[in-house]
Amino acid sequence: MSKIANKSSNKARQRFLIESIALFFLIATPFLFKLHTYLPQDPEATLNIFGYTIGNNGFNNINTYVWFLFSKIIPIYLLTIWFFTCKHWWYHVILIPLCMYTFQLFEVVYSEDDYIDTDNILWLLPICMVVIPFVYFIRVKLYDKYVHGIDLDAMDAELEYFRQKEHQKQVRINRKVESNAPSEEIDTPEQGTKKTFFERFTQFQHSFKNLFNFF
Repeated sequence: MSKIANKSSNKARQRFLIESIALFFLIATPFLFKLHTYLPQDPEATLNIFGYTIGNNGFNNINTYVWFLFSKIIPIYLLTIWFFTCKHWWYHVILIPLCMYTFQLFEVVYSEDDYIDTDNILWLLPICMVVIPFVYFIRVKLYDKYVHGIDLDAMDAELEYFRQKEHQKQVRINRKVESNAPSEEIDTPEQGTKKTFFERFTQFQHSFKNLFNFF
């Protein structure tokens, strides 16, 4: 009992920690978006964070670069929180804008050309081809169930019930036919010997009676 209580307590503690982190990022959103205003606008200026140097990466200055980074990072983590906490049937669609911002961020950080937000639609096509039909299929099932009153699962269960009922009826008919069928007697060797002896004795008795009737 104590192990179950400790396990549930650990799960509650982990959930509380994760929700606290998500809540912190939600509250800090406007402050993070304005963080770039505290950075220098000098084209040659760099930023050193934990031994990692950040430059302008092709932008006019580090101020503009960080502003553009956070314009992608903030929607990414907001959509991520929304995706994992959304309870609506269409929540898989959130993956499309989430992946769009992720690809844009990847292009900004690792692209070597001077163009950004260019070919994102080509990267999103495989994801859209999977997510959109899946969500549409869920939408059709829910629409048929709650608008048209067509519950496919209930119909399948009802059909299965009638199949089982028909099978049980056929089994009862087969048993009744077998019980009414004439049983064939199979003579064992001992029964055959007894039958032959009885026939001979009856024949001898009949012949003996005929002999006395003759006299």
